[in-house]
Amino acid sequence: MPSVRFAVTVLLLAISLACGGEKAAPAPAAPAGLSVDPATAGSVTAIVKFEGTAPKPEMITITGDPKCVERNGGPQRADERLLVGDNQALQNVFVYVKDGAGKYVFPVPTEPVVLDQDKCRYSPRVLGVRVGQALQIRNSDPLLHNVRSNGVINQAFNKSTPIEGVSFNHTFATREVMVPFKCDVHGWMSAYVGVLDHPYFGTTAPDGKVVLGNLPPGTYTIEAWHESLGTKTQQVTIGAKESKDVSFAFAR
Repeated sequence: MPSVRFAVTVLLLAISLACGGEKAAPAPAAPAGLSVDPATAGSVTAIVKFEGTAPKPEMITITGDPKCVERNGGPQRADERLLVGDNQALQNVFVYVKDGAGKYVFPVPTEPVVLDQDKCRYSPRVLGVRVGQALQIRNSDPLLHNVRSNGVINQAFNKSTPIEGVSFNHTFATREVMVPFKCDVHGWMSAYVGVLDHPYFGTTAPDGKVVLGNLPPGTYTIEAWHESLGTKTQQVTIGAKESKDVSFAFAR
């Protein structure tokens, strides 16, 4: 009965295909990002200054904890919110590539970035870390601190660091500029962490400068962020192996 045998053959073939007898074509892989070619990379140097008369250093009272007074050698210390140095250089400004590096991929560093609680202050006060890189929060004081992260995009957390030498690591899941940190035990303790998916960021030192190196040729939006003076942006284009300066001026 040829017709019956033919029908059975067709049925078996259909079952075979439905059960994976013929593999479906794999989905196309997501396109990989570009790697930076060091042979053509350039750099941008950001120079940040305070415009106008530099304010006198403000002092904050730390008498709420006798151990903090002892660690600092007195009941007051300088407030670090607004630090202006020689030639009007503005310190603790976070400078980063806000836009322009999205088509490149960068390996995540394996070494953690350290945020220390030392002498009843966060050190450094302003810093950056990569998405997926460990931020190590450490207590170097012989007293109780806690760490409260008030991320808006990243999940907030609040952990105690009760004794000297204790530390823990935290990894951020996504980009966010900036994530505020506080210590609820000592209300004057603040820090700010910029979380980015690329390595082009830094914090101004006493000379008011940040160098963004190993930048591939292209056009970038550079942003400078200060905790009390706001943000400034500039656009810059660099060619192969080219170095350029950008300047930012902040005023009260």
